[in-house]
Amino acid sequence: MSSRAWYREAARGFTFIELLVTTAVLMVLASAALPLARVTVQRQREVELRRELREMRGAIDKFKDMADTQIIAPSEVPFGSEGYPATLQMLVDGVARNNDATGTKIKLLRRIPIDPMTRVDKWGFRSYQDSPDSSAWGGQNVFDVYSKSEGTALDGSKYKDW
Repeated sequence: MSSRAWYREAARGFTFIELLVTTAVLMVLASAALPLARVTVQRQREVELRRELREMRGAIDKFKDMADTQIIAPSEVPFGSEGYPATLQMLVDGVARNNDATGTKIKLLRRIPIDPMTRVDKWGFRSYQDSPDSSAWGGQNVFDVYSKSEGTALDGSKYKDW
């Protein structure tokens, strides 16, 4: 084999320096993409949290409206609850219609959603009698729900304040 033929065979591969430079460039690009991916995941979880809160608050408001207009049987509205449900589970299990002998129930939630921030179905509650900034539930009714997450959102607000 001539020296020229040997040189052409050796020149077909990459040098160690070329491989190092390529690897370094790929590492820099990957390290730049990782924080962006984390922000994207957090943003998706925040959108899901807003949707879950809106769904539960809508069901609570619907219960209140139906209690005020006496669509719900008075026996289903706890005494002293101001027309709000006693628990979230009450919205899942359903409530009886007023003057309905068939026993059909009105269900306002399919299930108690999972908090996307804490990844459990445990939510913070406020009753109508609690102060707006209260972190302890009085237990009389469910006037409002909030996340128990201590995390901070991308906009700087606390999830528990949403």
